[in-house]
Amino acid sequence: MARKYFGTDGIRGMANGDKLTPDLAMKVGMAAGTKFVRGEHRNRVVIGKDTRRSGYMLENALGAGFTAVGMDVYFLGPMPTPAVAMLTRSLRADLGVMISASHNPYEDNGIKFFLPDGYKLSDELEAEIESLIEADTSKLLAHGMAIGRAYRDEEARTRYIEYAKRTLPRGVDLSGLRVVLDCANGAAYKVAPLALWELGAEVITIGVEPDGYNINHKVGSTAPDAVAAKVKEVRADIGIALDGDADRVIIVDEKGNVVDGDQFMAVIAQSWMEREMLVGGGIVATIMSNLGLERYLTGLGLTLERTQVGDRYVLEAMRSKGFNVGGEQSGHIILSDFTTTGDGLVAALQLLSVLKQHDMPISEICHRFEKVPQLLRNVRFKSGKPLDHKHVKQAIADAESTLGSAGRLVVRASGTEPVIRVMGEADDATLVENIVGQVEAAIRQIA
Repeated sequence: MARKYFGTDGIRGMANGDKLTPDLAMKVGMAAGTKFVRGEHRNRVVIGKDTRRSGYMLENALGAGFTAVGMDVYFLGPMPTPAVAMLTRSLRADLGVMISASHNPYEDNGIKFFLPDGYKLSDELEAEIESLIEADTSKLLAHGMAIGRAYRDEEARTRYIEYAKRTLPRGVDLSGLRVVLDCANGAAYKVAPLALWELGAEVITIGVEPDGYNINHKVGSTAPDAVAAKVKEVRADIGIALDGDADRVIIVDEKGNVVDGDQFMAVIAQSWMEREMLVGGGIVATIMSNLGLERYLTGLGLTLERTQVGDRYVLEAMRSKGFNVGGEQSGHIILSDFTTTGDGLVAALQLLSVLKQHDMPISEICHRFEKVPQLLRNVRFKSGKPLDHKHVKQAIADAESTLGSAGRLVVRASGTEPVIRVMGEADDATLVENIVGQVEAAIRQIA
């Protein structure tokens, strides 16, 4: 059954648009709070946010909802999504909430939840919260001394920085490294530069002047040209670009070349294998990861477990099948020895530790395999379900027949926007261009 509010990563939409309003946020707080008010102790919820202007509006509305049903609220202020997950555990909260639309533009926002153990909610729990959103809210209210209180937690930032620093291998610091850090004018604009500086790095920052409207605008992991240009300008050893909520990371080498999540995972996989830290005999990635990564891991005697796109599916496979490294080509890197979700800062620290331990430039460290030619096209549509159209189905079947066993074709609908993603890969670049073009053209005819 289709859900009305929750998508693939919590609730997301245009702030004050058709769905995401203060009224809804308050009802969501009441509904979620009702599910997690339990036991005789003062139940607590921690709420973090990124730097969008609408975050002020939504955090206050959520806070009103949570306190109305008897939960104490701890506002963390601007804080990375993985920090909220960590602090939910560290502060023994009954629930964690992050207000963010990740890499989306500032007009959008979102609400995602974390369980007391720092993991995201199951589909079943989200469905139960949805049913309570539509319920008579007067029946959910606390009364008298049971009504919750709200606090500003001024120490949460320091707690997360210390946690992140402790993920570095013992004896490793970052002295001698010149690092360009792009925080996307987002949630990590305070914590990430301070953590790297305290570890000894020389830090040159961009994307650390949020004004409520410039999150992800021409900066961050979705716009790596900014950090690449700065790396070349200041002759840095490495560039690190986070996204708006800092759960993903893209690396730029000393030459200004972008290193995607596949090469990143290859480095971590081999490093952890050599340090006898890798669990599961391989890593988890999605159907979008390059075939070159799979071939490289095979050469190391490691496996690549593929999932559908989405960090939640990567994490589910890691937990169920016993892996401790996983991620996405887009830069979500999950290291479950340390985190319960993607953490751009923690992942970057692991790569920086490899850089410190080897007398090699990052361009050599992060070039573990040659990519198989891969092409991704995004086709925006207005309404309906283009993939159900017989003309599109036939185009996909014809493309798969042409490709045969020479490569892969992945056609899927985005879970967060009205876009069909068409990805093809094979050793023959011309073949890839042709099959992707055929499917793209078919979708555009009806989109």
